Amino acid sequence: MTKQALRLGVAGLGTVGGGLVRLLATHRDRLALRIGRPIEITAVCARDPNKDRGLGNALGSATWYADPVAMAADPAVDVMVELIGGETVAKAAVEAALSKGKPVVTANKALLAHHGVALSRMAEAAGVALNFEAAVAGGIPVVKALREGLSGNRIEAVYGILNGTSNYILTDMAARGASFESVLAEAQALGYAEADPSFDVDGIDAAHKLTLLASLAFGVAVDFDSVPVEGIRGVSAQDIAFARELGFRIKLVGIARMTGEGLDIRVHPVMVAEGSALAHVDGVFNGVVVQGDFVDQMVFEGRGAGAGPTASAVMADIVDIALGLKLPLFGVPTETLVPAKVAPVTARVGACYLRLSVVDRPGVIADIAAILRDERVSIESLLQRGRAPGEAVPVVIVTHEVAEAAMVAALTRIGNLPSVLEPPTMIRIEEIKRA
Repeated sequence: MTKQALRLGVAGLGTVGGGLVRLLATHRDRLALRIGRPIEITAVCARDPNKDRGLGNALGSATWYADPVAMAADPAVDVMVELIGGETVAKAAVEAALSKGKPVVTANKALLAHHGVALSRMAEAAGVALNFEAAVAGGIPVVKALREGLSGNRIEAVYGILNGTSNYILTDMAARGASFESVLAEAQALGYAEADPSFDVDGIDAAHKLTLLASLAFGVAVDFDSVPVEGIRGVSAQDIAFARELGFRIKLVGIARMTGEGLDIRVHPVMVAEGSALAHVDGVFNGVVVQGDFVDQMVFEGRGAGAGPTASAVMADIVDIALGLKLPLFGVPTETLVPAKVAPVTARVGACYLRLSVVDRPGVIADIAAILRDERVSIESLLQRGRAPGEAVPVVIVTHEVAEAAMVAALTRIGNLPSVLEPPTMIRIEEIKRA
């Protein structure tokens, strides 16, 4: 083997960066055999070069940088690997590398969700790859599947459990009947959730990833700020128990599909049938369902985060670059991306779960049923457990398919009834095929 090594500059030596260093040290010979040349890390960028990261001598004589922009300009770096996160420093570093005609591998979903189109133009102008397999669903090769393996299909829909922290919390709530607040606190203590968990539990992280999947699947440029997002803070142990009784599981799901109203794209808690493809994707695992016109349904499941799985995805992108594979960021030339017309959430048509806290007295159900009738909402089933005359009791209603605009109007009126003691809870029911 006489070819010159492919030289990497790695910006960020946190969980993923450290995982990449270990992967390369473990499989250096295997990778060299596969691509016909060795891979070396010749430069790294991290805050403290003296910190013990448990990497031993794996970095060898790599040059240390405090500034990733300066590292991107190093002539001893062939490929920039951006694992910093965030949108400010990372964006400057990626732009610096592309401006020097260097391919980039990134795991930064927020950066690409907000600036992907502009960075894609830069990469195409420079004639280099900008790869991001690790930015979506960790070690699951769903980006490669959409960009390459399923390119012969018209993609009809993409559904995904795309955030491991939220999925872990919902799974633990279901297993123990515990509240969101208590499970979140335990997840933080165990290191599964950040001190500020907003990105995860409020659905923002999942929405970043879904934005990228939608662009890949449908060849559109999605304005992230137009994506409706709801998190899981409002999901109660009571909702989870009722869902199980009704034959459903509650998951935080990102949904993207083309409709007559435009791109239906949203992230929120949904109920999925027990036998569906996403129902038993539990814990920190991610799951993605892709529906194509020729392949029908494909299901991808695996670890969505962590040092090993994410480093595996980063290395897959590096191997593609080493082999000379260069594809547009979103699978089609940037100039052909069509700005997505995002359908309003109120255009959705589907079944819903409603939970109401009402005063147990005669006539309450009749009042609620009259409002649903007026708004043309058809009831599939109704549950009321126990009697407590004059006290609060839960009432659960499952609707048939209904226009969301009608459902919202009905809930507004129901919430104003004197006998309804709390704002109504609504969770959408999504029809996803069986695994």
